[in-house]
Amino acid sequence: MTQVAHGEPRFAFGKNWAHFLSMVDDQRIAVAERSLREMLETADLAGRSFLDVGCGSGLFSLAARRLGARVHAFDDDPEAVACAQELRRRYGGGDAWTVERGSILDQAYVASLGQFDVVYAWGVLHHTGAVWRALDNAAAVVAPGGRLFIAIYNDQGALSVAWRAIKRTYNVLPEALRLPFALLVALPLEAKALAAALLTLRPWRYVQSWLRYGTNRGMSRWHDLVDWIGGYPFEVAKPEAVLDFCRARGFTLAKLKTCGGKLGCNEFVFVKTAPA
Repeated sequence: MTQVAHGEPRFAFGKNWAHFLSMVDDQRIAVAERSLREMLETADLAGRSFLDVGCGSGLFSLAARRLGARVHAFDDDPEAVACAQELRRRYGGGDAWTVERGSILDQAYVASLGQFDVVYAWGVLHHTGAVWRALDNAAAVVAPGGRLFIAIYNDQGALSVAWRAIKRTYNVLPEALRLPFALLVALPLEAKALAAALLTLRPWRYVQSWLRYGTNRGMSRWHDLVDWIGGYPFEVAKPEAVLDFCRARGFTLAKLKTCGGKLGCNEFVFVKTAPA
């Protein structure tokens, strides 16, 4: 993550990742590896450099390292940096995996890192409070022929405005009230999912949506849910706005995975085909 406007609240992303860390195992790592291979359309990342922007738990830094990449990871949240460093300690990485504190909004810092074959910023840039500046800085360090893999919250108009208010409310509440508030917000969402499963006479699908959530990028449904309800700052973008922004900086779209116009992130993989 990164710095936000003075006086604005901020979700404790690193603390949430610290709770998730105990769930990281070989199966989740393998799922994370698979998601990178599928979206980047490659068997491995051997010989490539990989920049993990806002590395969070460090799971995808670890996945990229296991696929053979030289990884540089950074996050502005010290607890997130500690999480990534802990995974590096557990699983190794040597000199080919570095982790440090830094901000994607700090143009001088980002420029000092050099250029990378893969720049990865999944669900990060829209939490900076300056999504377009963050995207501009990330795009600037992609090497010619390299790939920019990003995921940005889908713009749902008035619904996104409402979610922004919910997220801000979560973060201004006293800490003791945040969990009850999160449960209150989650209840109608979960009730809707359960009702849909019951109406189709397939209640086990709802149960599986929790039990098998780790098959989705290796993440945890509960920790993602808390992140979703509390994740603030919160910005959104229409897919065409992201496409136009990156095209103007010399990128061509290689792969797109949308959330179908619903809640969630649209995923983009761009290739840098021309100088910015």
